[in-house]
Amino acid sequence: MHTIAVLALDHVIPFDLGTPIEVFTRTRLPDGRPGYRLRVCAEHPDIDAGAFALRAPWGLDAVRTADTVIVPGTAEPLAPLPPAVAETLRTAAGDGSRIASICSGTFQLAAAGLLDGLRATTHWAAADHLAALHPSVDVDPDVLYVDNGQILTSAGAAAGLDLCLHMIRSDYGSAVAADAARLSVMPLEREGGQAQFIVQPHPATPRGSLLEPLLAWLQENLSSDLTLDDLAAHAGTSTRTLIRRFRDQTGTTPLQWLHRARIRQAQHLLETTDHPVERIGTQVGFGSATAFRDRFRRVTGVSPQAYRRTFS
Repeated sequence: MHTIAVLALDHVIPFDLGTPIEVFTRTRLPDGRPGYRLRVCAEHPDIDAGAFALRAPWGLDAVRTADTVIVPGTAEPLAPLPPAVAETLRTAAGDGSRIASICSGTFQLAAAGLLDGLRATTHWAAADHLAALHPSVDVDPDVLYVDNGQILTSAGAAAGLDLCLHMIRSDYGSAVAADAARLSVMPLEREGGQAQFIVQPHPATPRGSLLEPLLAWLQENLSSDLTLDDLAAHAGTSTRTLIRRFRDQTGTTPLQWLHRARIRQAQHLLETTDHPVERIGTQVGFGSATAFRDRFRRVTGVSPQAYRRTFS
């Protein structure tokens, strides 16, 4: 079973600490087995959590042997990182553990030297401080989370939920992640910011924007043979205006958004049906099986068949 160590530091933010505990302990596999074993760890048993104190049942040794280590944010992110904690994080990373931070926990990963040369995020209000304190880190304040493969960071508060669901989807596929999202009363793919998702999703669009009706229509018509002119006609605007609005509100082009939406739907069908790959390609709007396979591999890094073997 996948073991997760949640590392509690003094002045830990209770919300950040509780998020992975609630999400991962409630995750169930299709056969009902728990998906994760979770341990709350600390350098010393007694932890100051601000409004209350808590006792961590596991020490730093449990961090070093975990498959995933999560560092919640603290109310004092600029406080020096205890040397034993820094060494434990470096050891875990060196041994191949996945390391993730929630909110200002990014400061602790940076202090341990785990983010040098990497892109990372944190709470938007602390992003400038992180960039100034650790100039070797490429700080992106506009995303919900950043996945560098082994090292992951998330923005503040509820973005920790996005990150946890992303990790569940990476580990067990979208069906298990969707179930965990429902238990958390949380959309699996939340709108807001330039969110990073496992399937290279279409970037989020603010509610009430001019594009929202068009995007909803596109989502319902993925299988149709749509051109840029078709999209502009449905939106009642010129193609030039449509492209500009997409760039401004989603950070991508209309056709790129459409391709990503089709791949997302294809992933869902690969996981939940036994339809042949060729049929799924047609269902999501690709004109040929070759075009579907090429686009799928470009977006996900694997073939449709390999994706199905992993997540079906």
